[in-house]
Amino acid sequence: MKRPTFAILVALCFCATRYQLNSQTPEVPDWAQPGSATHNQVPPPADFHRNSRNLQSPIGAFEGQSDIGGAVVPGSATFDRSTSAYTITSAGYNIWYTRDEFRYLWKKATGDVSLAADVAFPNPGGYGDRKAVLVIRQDLDDDSKEAMVALHGAGLIHLAERPEKGANIKEDHRIEAKAGGLARRLGIEKHGDLFALYVSEHGEPMHQVGPLMNLHLKGPFYVGIGFCSHLPATSDAAILTDVVIEDAAGKVR
Repeated sequence: MKRPTFAILVALCFCATRYQLNSQTPEVPDWAQPGSATHNQVPPPADFHRNSRNLQSPIGAFEGQSDIGGAVVPGSATFDRSTSAYTITSAGYNIWYTRDEFRYLWKKATGDVSLAADVAFPNPGGYGDRKAVLVIRQDLDDDSKEAMVALHGAGLIHLAERPEKGANIKEDHRIEAKAGGLARRLGIEKHGDLFALYVSEHGEPMHQVGPLMNLHLKGPFYVGIGFCSHLPATSDAAILTDVVIEDAAGKVR
């Protein structure tokens, strides 16, 4: 048997190294890169989709969990029964535009729903637009019709909707970041086709903020909590505690 030539060995080493680098550095399209002084994130191409990774794996009060939109770095989640804390780790370019990438803990529901949670970001150096979210969505596809309440890492809060599958997200109400830190607690209530944002900014009782949003979802739908780092290939985390999830309106607290 002939021994491989030096040129063949070099070529084999190069291919192996390139494969290793590619496996360690996921390829990220330019449109998904976060905003910077020299770059603006833009909507994804109209035909771009990535399958979600769905796990029928119960966690705490939730029936399953998903990497919605299949971010290039898989997410994870843990539940600490002693503190009732959900730690959600996820990469993902955004929860916006016509498709989402985030880790989502969910249960199926019908009818009216109340959902609330305390939110904290353990990494003080995370990207300002990272989002901890309370989401009620029609399905587990990346472009699902949905209602969302989000707290950004820099303090912005909003109630938003994707009014139809594949449509652009529409912001219905926002609360600008204020001096003095992040809101402590967020809530969303579904009463028929009406959705309301609830907030406790400084530990005061939860109160409704802004107008009601109108969106029709067919039952069953998905209700749950999630997080997105806003960095397509870099993971970060949010911690959500004292989670209230009730199959009735008027239970946000």
